[in-house]
Amino acid sequence: MQREWFEKDYYAVLGVPPTATQKEITKAYRKLAREFHPDANPNNPSAEERFKEVSSAYDVLGDEERRKEYDEVRRAGPQAFGGQGGGFRFDPRDFGGDAMGDILGQMFGGGGRRRGAGPQRGGDIEAVLSIDFVDAVNGLTTTLHLTSDTTCSSCNGSGARAGTSPLQCPQCYGRGVVEDNQGPFAFSSPCTRCAGRGVIVEYPCVGCRGSGIEKRPREVKVRIPAGVDNGQRIRLKGRGTPGRNGGPPGDLFVVCNVSGHQVFGRDGMNLTVRLPITFSEAALGANIEVPTLDGATVTLRLKPGTPSGSRHRVKGKGISSKSSSGDLIVTVDVVVPTSLSSEEREAIESLATHSSSPRDKILAAAQSRRGS
Repeated sequence: MQREWFEKDYYAVLGVPPTATQKEITKAYRKLAREFHPDANPNNPSAEERFKEVSSAYDVLGDEERRKEYDEVRRAGPQAFGGQGGGFRFDPRDFGGDAMGDILGQMFGGGGRRRGAGPQRGGDIEAVLSIDFVDAVNGLTTTLHLTSDTTCSSCNGSGARAGTSPLQCPQCYGRGVVEDNQGPFAFSSPCTRCAGRGVIVEYPCVGCRGSGIEKRPREVKVRIPAGVDNGQRIRLKGRGTPGRNGGPPGDLFVVCNVSGHQVFGRDGMNLTVRLPITFSEAALGANIEVPTLDGATVTLRLKPGTPSGSRHRVKGKGISSKSSSGDLIVTVDVVVPTSLSSEEREAIESLATHSSSPRDKILAAAQSRRGS
């Protein structure tokens, strides 16, 4: 992981500078996730690959602690992996623990740990969950159906057939490693008899063929927090594939695919809506009813002379989560009637005779420049 972090510029992947705030990183990720989401780009492998790349970058930069670790690796430069001279530098983090003690113990027959193949963490899984717009705003608990590797239901992960148990390896005596003594040196290597597991399965489970893992459908209960956005990833720790040799399971990442709404849009934590108004409401001012996502209405006061396309804010009627809340942004559009009754036409003609054209000042200014 350390080498991968050094080789990949996650800031460039998201299109943000290294000085970007967490909010800017999240905003950039959501924009790219919407653009390259598989649902928006069916049968497009390059878009799918780009979506995975963007998700991996946000998985690191979106977490403040992991971002700090990533920045430290990037600052260390090539020296963290052997310097410019090509030599090799031991780094315990690159070996998953007290690597120096392990290596020296193997070389000189000391008291270093002998882990053999050692516990291996399970793999991460990514699944897409389609969510209704209203459910994404309010949050919900649902069940995710997926097929993946999981602990074998027949042997409970032991790999041994029912009525039998794994036996201690007679070659390494359960250590998972064997030593090769060469004079003053003793070198350790994974046991070939048990492949470093320390145990041997004489009678393998029929279901998993001794691996302890099988692929089958399963259900995972998922809690979607209020305010989740399209493309956002939710991490379920320990719900990925099972680990090997006693290792911890991986994680499950749920990518939220939020559907659109026929009336409302979204801008961060704000809800947006466009409302048509009449010319008289815009010119004279009016109190208009504005719909909200919960089905109720609120009254919005328009001032006389309200221009078409102007935006108005209704406080506290946006999206609310544990950490923040938004507003309802109302954009008003003045509607020009396409058919008029005789009374309406007469009223508008009367208004026209008593109104000066808003173009008069522009025309006058243009003519004065021409005359000079």
